[in-house]
Amino acid sequence: MSLTGAAFAVAMGSSALAAAAGAALPRRARRITAGAGTLAAGGAAGVAGVAAMAGRSWGTWLPDVLPLAGVRLALDPLSGVFLAVTGAVAVCAAVYGVGYARPGKEAAGHGPGGLGVDGRVAQAMVPLFVAAMLLVPAAASVSTFLVAWELMALASLLLVAAEHRRRAAVAEAGLWYAVMTHLGLVVVLAGLAAFAAEAHGETFAAMRAASAGLSPAVRGAVFVATFAGFASKAGIVPLHVWLPRAHPEAPSHVSALMSAAMVNLGVYGIVRVGLDLLGGGPAWWWLLVLAAGAVSAVYGILQAAVAADIKRLLAYSTCENMGLVLIGVGACGFLRSSGAGALAALALTAALLHVVNHAGFKTLLFLAAGSVLHATGTRDLDALGGLRSPMPATTALFGVGALMASALPPGNGFVSEWLLLQSLIHALPSGGTLAAVTMPLAVAAVALSAGLAIATFVRAFGVGFLARPRTPAAGRAHESPPSMVTGMAVAAVCCVVLALVPGPVAGGLSRAVAVAVPGPKAVTGPAADAGTLHLAGLPSTMSPLLIVGALLAAVVALAAVLRGAALRRTERLARRRARPWDCGAGPMSARTEYTATSFAEPLQRVFDDVLAPETDVDVTPVAESAYLVDSVTYRARVGDRVEHRLYRPVLAAVAWAGRAARPLANGSVHRYVGYGFYAFTGVLVALAVLR
Repeated sequence: MSLTGAAFAVAMGSSALAAAAGAALPRRARRITAGAGTLAAGGAAGVAGVAAMAGRSWGTWLPDVLPLAGVRLALDPLSGVFLAVTGAVAVCAAVYGVGYARPGKEAAGHGPGGLGVDGRVAQAMVPLFVAAMLLVPAAASVSTFLVAWELMALASLLLVAAEHRRRAAVAEAGLWYAVMTHLGLVVVLAGLAAFAAEAHGETFAAMRAASAGLSPAVRGAVFVATFAGFASKAGIVPLHVWLPRAHPEAPSHVSALMSAAMVNLGVYGIVRVGLDLLGGGPAWWWLLVLAAGAVSAVYGILQAAVAADIKRLLAYSTCENMGLVLIGVGACGFLRSSGAGALAALALTAALLHVVNHAGFKTLLFLAAGSVLHATGTRDLDALGGLRSPMPATTALFGVGALMASALPPGNGFVSEWLLLQSLIHALPSGGTLAAVTMPLAVAAVALSAGLAIATFVRAFGVGFLARPRTPAAGRAHESPPSMVTGMAVAAVCCVVLALVPGPVAGGLSRAVAVAVPGPKAVTGPAADAGTLHLAGLPSTMSPLLIVGALLAAVVALAAVLRGAALRRTERLARRRARPWDCGAGPMSARTEYTATSFAEPLQRVFDDVLAPETDVDVTPVAESAYLVDSVTYRARVGDRVEHRLYRPVLAAVAWAGRAARPLANGSVHRYVGYGFYAFTGVLVALAVLR
């Protein structure tokens, strides 16, 4: 067996052993053993993924595992990217989860997301969830893919609903997630089943070979159906409504697995089916993908910018980043249909690199948010502040994650977004009229989302961690256990490496890109020049190391100038201590600080028509006089407008239909048999007419 196959087998075996340990062992032993098994599974999956990316493909067929078709597995460079990313996220989550799931007095009284993670079901489900996510990119047939997809959905659903008995919000989030993920499965099943039927085979190899002979109508229907299902899993607007509900309510290391690994598999499905199995397609396919990505990027980061719940903020940030990835995938397909193969390869390289980078900083941010929740029992940014002193490690690591997610140098998000902008800007001369219209809009969407991301994470870090604590819970905060800090630190190191030395990773994606876009490499350069990105055929080069050096030099020079000016002023004036000017009101308290809501209020006003905030002011007068005010209560809420305008009417219609249909179910067996008879007869008549 090759290295790829052996490492993948070790990953599956370790996951199974970890799940068994989590279900059978005593509390302390299962926490450590399940974490170690998940760690081993993630590490082995990372090895298998990197080996597959290096060209060591592997495949096998297990005919006796599933009836009729068996299980067919294969790992190629494209599968390897998502396998390696999932494995890396699992390693960080496994180390972190050992401390996060530890019972004790520090876990008592926690709010959302901090309880119930040491139970047998949760401990057993985490490694099974990891195993299911590893099986999805390894599947090489429709039946294997759908079984793995459903296993992933069920395992994650059980983890999201782990605390449904404690809070109604968890049960509601689990219901939304269950409905949306299974609706997505239905449309993916319909699309892939139709594809397999037309191809007269369910293996990916047979479907790939038959795709050129399909009619345009069948190809278009298959693509639209599978795109809708995969976009739902990726959290793309307007199919995103489950994501900001489920991710905040899940345990924090599970949130990291879902937001940094699981959503990527929606992107994998779009690339695998649209670019690989269907071999590309007409331009309108990819303009649809690009438009969905642009809308999701802008809408997601707008919602994140005004969210007060730190985990909800990060969940909407995932919508934004998956939108940026789909902008790259859409640009790739569009440019490929236009004959610009080199630019198409560059766009897909940028998209896959952003998948890797997003996995790094989103893992770090969700784990840091869980550390805050573990220490304070709250996710509300308005109730935090002052965490820098009691939680120095968590504060520093969240700051690193915020910098990486802000698309500013020297963050790793900046590198992939710079590559994405290069592919969009250089597409103008070669894409014709459609490119002249769509590419500037795509560039504007990327630029707007990047600017809003900076404001979002400045707000999250500044309001949540700096200044003074706003509540007693924040004042009693304490640093997290060493295993939690270690898990965050591993993710931070990965982010820093990806930010400073992106060359090997970007170059290593070339084989994965070639699976979907055969042709020249998008990123070239000597192996020794790992810190510089050279774009093939374009006069563009970027060196993160030089950027960091220039930034450090500018900071040192500015500090020296300011220090020199301060010394000269001190020589002229006698030094004396004085209290800062406070308008005569005395020392400032936490009530005078900006809250997350007040910080976002100017931005909310700018985008008032998009966000549609809801405000309510209650004025209570003094009982003896209508002119004297006893209290004023102000409430503000920024809901999800897509959910309000699109889903609420649908849910109301379904509820009305359910109430109207109650008389049809009167308990009569004869009536039910009649329903079945007429339905079956109608299907036969329809088939006779259509065939």
